[in-house]
Amino acid sequence: MARTAITLEQRLEAPVSQVYRAFTNETDLRGWLCDAAMAHPAKGGRIHLWWTSGYYATGAYRKLAADQEIEFTWQGRGDPRETRVSITLRPEGVGTQLSLTHEKLGTGKKWTETVEAIRRGWEQGLENLQSVLETGRDLRLTRRPMLGIYPNALTAEARERLGVPVEKGILIGNVVEGMGAQAAGLQE
Repeated sequence: MARTAITLEQRLEAPVSQVYRAFTNETDLRGWLCDAAMAHPAKGGRIHLWWTSGYYATGAYRKLAADQEIEFTWQGRGDPRETRVSITLRPEGVGTQLSLTHEKLGTGKKWTETVEAIRRGWEQGLENLQSVLETGRDLRLTRRPMLGIYPNALTAEARERLGVPVEKGILIGNVVEGMGAQAAGLQE
């Protein structure tokens, strides 16, 4: 059976040790890649990743060279077979050049959607890793659609003070700068 690979490169303004930890520490993995993680970064140690979408992947670390190289197997939910992820890290000044290869992917009808989903997942993941390491912002949160209000309870006292004729609802305490509520002209 023919096999294919996905290779992605990412320049990160973060020390190599921090990038290495992002792939080997379960708390760090949750901070940029998945919603839940378990990781035992030792040769043969397991790695389990879960997303709230229902997708999950599991594997085992095959190679670990501190601050240089990480390799683990990958068996994602619905994937036709186990694949392999290899990451190499190279210091560049104060930053890191990361190369990720997801290989042993198949070709043909069974693999078409899987390969594209894996590519999109890694592209989005690495973009988020860069954002988290360089700015502290998790794009999975900052890109969620949000109205951008700080709500207050509509209490009996507030209804009376404002002369509001309804009994249920919220008061806009404030709006978040730059979000939809402000753009729509909502105010306190």
